[in-house]
Amino acid sequence: MLHKSYKLAHKFLCKTAITAVFMSGTIQSVNADVVTSIRPLGFIAAAITEGVTDTQVLLPDGASPHDYALKPSDLKKVNQADLVVWVGPEMEIFLSKPLAKVPQNKQLVLAQLPTIRPLLLKNNEDLPKSDQHKHEDGHEHHSHGEYNMHIWLSPEIAKQVAQGIYDQLQARYPHKKAALDVNLRKFNTQLAQTDKNIANILKLVRGKGYFVFHDAYGYFEQHYGLTPLGHFTINPEIQPGAQKLHHIRTQLVEQKATCIFAEPQFRPTVINAVAKDTGVRMGTLDPLGGRIVLDKDSYMKFITQLSEQYAGCLN
Repeated sequence: MLHKSYKLAHKFLCKTAITAVFMSGTIQSVNADVVTSIRPLGFIAAAITEGVTDTQVLLPDGASPHDYALKPSDLKKVNQADLVVWVGPEMEIFLSKPLAKVPQNKQLVLAQLPTIRPLLLKNNEDLPKSDQHKHEDGHEHHSHGEYNMHIWLSPEIAKQVAQGIYDQLQARYPHKKAALDVNLRKFNTQLAQTDKNIANILKLVRGKGYFVFHDAYGYFEQHYGLTPLGHFTINPEIQPGAQKLHHIRTQLVEQKATCIFAEPQFRPTVINAVAKDTGVRMGTLDPLGGRIVLDKDSYMKFITQLSEQYAGCLN
């Protein structure tokens, strides 16, 4: 009887030990995740973390980084992450309080990096000087502070984001340095080639004016020499009133716009109401790459898709 009890106890302890090892490995892999605030940063991170660790994104498809509210599951991701990558409090306001409780060495605040800070555009700096006065007087201004924080739309800054993520990960996983070196090199090579391809796509539409509904695209526009005429800020869910519609249509006609770009969250009735009787084409720009799957090539797909969205309406 004692012998049987001993065998049962021994078996139980062995199972417990195995379970503990398994659970330890599971917890470790969760803690190793890189968590990014938005998808485009996840695109870049996924390229650098390929074969090293996992990347997760907080902001779900269709949500805006300007007004998102974290769910309990999001907070769990943030607290368990080995590294949280975000632009900064001027962009992702929803992360300011939760990340105040996360150690600084577990955060990568991109807008504060010394390699990125000098590359930031001030708001309105991305418009031609002749259009800045019209932009300020004629449209509601959608501001995130002194600087334009949509930095993921700059190929130049994307390269620095990749480097920043690489630096953080190689410090955490020195045994994975060889894999990280390969990933960074591949990313930079692909980015250089994609940049050339996009320049060829967009050179045919330079000089063609357009309006957008969100002043997010300055980095991309400046990098590729595009010609924005300004932006209109309206609620994507609510059709503008008669006065607002008249103002928008007047600007479209007076500025001889070729196209006006909405974003995926705009309802068709809003878009149709704005474009009616203007002769101006309607297009859609997706600044967050909502339907692009996270993988090592996703950032290249993202900026290529954006260039094709511009060209599709402006050509």
